[in-house]
Parts: sequence; C-alpha cells; structure tokens
Amino acid sequence: MARKIAILGGTGAEGSGLAYRWAKAGEQVLIGSRDAGRAAETAKQLRERIGGAAQIEGMDNASAAAACDVAVMTVPFSGAAELLKQLKGVWKPGTIVIDTTVPLAATVGGAATRMLGVWQGSAAEQTKELLPPGVSLAAALQNLGAESLASDRPVECDVLVCSDDEKAKQVASELVSKIPGARALNGGKLENSRIVESLTALLIGLNMRYKVHGAGIRFTGLPLK
Repeated sequence: MARKIAILGGTGAEGSGLAYRWAKAGEQVLIGSRDAGRAAETAKQLRERIGGAAQIEGMDNASAAAACDVAVMTVPFSGAAELLKQLKGVWKPGTIVIDTTVPLAATVGGAATRMLGVWQGSAAEQTKELLPPGVSLAAALQNLGAESLASDRPVECDVLVCSDDEKAKQVASELVSKIPGARALNGGKLENSRIVESLTALLIGLNMRYKVHGAGIRFTGLPLK
C-alpha cells in the first residue's frame, strides 16, 4: 500500500506548494486544515491543476494526522504547539513527522524577518517535546519559498535535514528529492535545526533587498549524490 503524506496546515501557501509537488510526483497527499471544507477545496483545485490520477484529499488536521504515515507541519509557528497538543492522542505508532516551521515575528509594519527565542532551542525541538513516544521527527524544508514550490520550475535550493532518528532523516530526504532541483543534505542532529531555521530569516531579507521571491541556499564542494 502506498504511503500517505499528511500536510498539516496544507491550505496555506507553503503547504499547498508541497502538496502540488508531491502529488505531481505520484505521492498520495492528505491536505489537513482547521476547516475541512477549505482543505477539500484546495485539494480539488490541485487535482484539477495536475490532472490525471492525482491523489489528493482534503480533511481536518486530526483526520489527516490519524490516517497518514508521514506528516508535514506547515502551520505557522504561533499555532504549532496548540495543534500538536490537540493531536497527541491521534498519531499512529511509527508515524514520521517533518517539521518545516520557523519561529519568525514581524516588526511593527514590517515583514516577518525577526527570529523569536524558543525555550527548547528551535521550533523543531519544541515539536519533539510535544510528540508522543513512537513518533519520530525530522526538521527540513524551512528554506524553500512558497512561490517557488507553487511554480513548475526547478527549485534551486539545498535542503538541510536534521534529525536524531535515521529513518526519519531518510524519509524526509527522499521526499526532498521528489522536488525537481532540490537536493537533500544530511544536516546532522535535530539541535542543528536552530541554525537552519535562522537561515529562513536571512533568505527573507535577501528576497526583499534584491526584489526576488526565490532566494535559496547551495553548498559547494560536496558530492553530487
């Protein structure tokens, strides 16, 4: 049976972009949302865009989390802890969670370019505390722009995957490789997500200063595979 990938907060720009890329690559995608109707509408729009036998369904976040094999957190950081508490009794043992969230805040009248302090060290480490035993976690995809994901162009960006669980790291890396142009790199332990998350604020600033939307990161001197 094919795996099911739930994208929690999947009606947002980042979540729907990932749903589009993975469904187009043949993955079975469940779009989760606080509003099941909105999730169903987003799923319908993506199916129509992709065509063929695209496998995308929409439902509420709890139903998506209960049915999936891999869950991808794309909700804003401000709502992540509350959602994870709601889902604590929902997860199946063996589920892999991939956290894409970044603790960003906006200055008054400005863009969200300021990193918030997180007591645990990073958004991903906070997520780890809120997951039950038997559910593993990887942090990845924080540095991919929503506009790049929503297009059909290759995403020219390296993706650092951080985790203390090798299987979670492997699955997250495999999903990164389904996005044309993206390259997964082993980012080491989950605590390194602190560094990766901070790069998002830097990239947002670069986008603003250079008036672009898809600034990404590339690491040189590494093997291609």
